[in-house]
Amino acid sequence: MKQGSITTATQGSSLVDVLERVLDKGIVIAGDISVSVGSTELLSIRIRLLISSVDKAREIGINWWESDPYLSSQSQELVKTNQQLQARLEDLEAELTALRAALPTTPSN
Repeated sequence: MKQGSITTATQGSSLVDVLERVLDKGIVIAGDISVSVGSTELLSIRIRLLISSVDKAREIGINWWESDPYLSSQSQELVKTNQQLQARLEDLEAELTALRAALPTTPSN
């Protein structure tokens, strides 16, 4: 490096080096979007984005993907079980309706 030159953050760093640093340390991007007409707010969106490695996320207590059924291998099994339970519930409701209809009605005083 010659004397008097300025070192920048990207000098001597490849994309892999930058990505490794971001995943190691993590990066948070936050912002709010608001759509208004005049003084009336029509829409408000809050955006929060965290980019990190899985290890870093676990270290800071973020692990929601481990219990999300749609991201696990058990998702199809859960969907099937849910459908079976829904069918059983519908059968029980139909049976209850039939039993109520079969009961004799008592005249009101």
